[in-house]
Amino acid sequence: MKQTVKDIAAVIEEFAPKHLQEDYDNAGLQVGNPDMEVSAVLLCLDVTEDIMAEALNRQCNLIVSHHPLLFKGLKEITGRTPAERIVIEAIRNNIAIYAAHTNLDSAREGVSYEIAHILRLNNLSVLEPRAGEPETGLGIVGDVQPTPKIEFLRKIKEAFKVKALRYSSQSPQLVVRRVAVCGGSGASLIKAAIAANADIIITGDVKYHDFTSYGLDIIIADIGHYESEIITKDLFSRIIRERFPGMVTYFSERETNPIKYL
Repeated sequence: MKQTVKDIAAVIEEFAPKHLQEDYDNAGLQVGNPDMEVSAVLLCLDVTEDIMAEALNRQCNLIVSHHPLLFKGLKEITGRTPAERIVIEAIRNNIAIYAAHTNLDSAREGVSYEIAHILRLNNLSVLEPRAGEPETGLGIVGDVQPTPKIEFLRKIKEAFKVKALRYSSQSPQLVVRRVAVCGGSGASLIKAAIAANADIIITGDVKYHDFTSYGLDIIIADIGHYESEIITKDLFSRIIRERFPGMVTYFSERETNPIKYL
């Protein structure tokens, strides 16, 4: 039996309900017919023109991404911007585009849980739980075997294939025992990590003044936005294939980090 776009959307939203998304977000079906049968799914972090070309080449008629292609409404579709050109190509070639963003971040066993599992953290709890839903929310905090700071930072760099790890040099902690993590841009959770007695917070997009303001209270490790969320492809694959084992899913091979390091 063939699955439709709405079938795939339903299993993702069962795992990451749309009500978990932040107010500014736009999770869900971005482009396409929900009743269309799905031949194959291409999984990615961001929908780009290269990703669209890859979907065509691989004969995938559904793209599932973590970051929404459309955050705000389009006032025109003329092909002037990459987003407009992608929408035109998607409609022309009957390709649906679906995104699960902050709802996947806040879901039980979502993005931050995935980071925590990779680092083998124990005794996990949500760093900033949602009201009335203590098992959902942003960030995760947990325990790890006591590890010297530099050794733990090297472990992070290796685990997430980080080319340049930014961390707070002034932090006095010498051993890491308690760890807070947040995929994507999690600097807003630094205070919560300190309150949770974490020795370190691992996230992306940390500003200079975050380091100067909180670096004496906690180790801040910025692994990069892309590096902290590329694991969402693994999440999507498991969610879809556990319910639909016969569904063909591909990890994008043309996805690249928009930030380069010299």
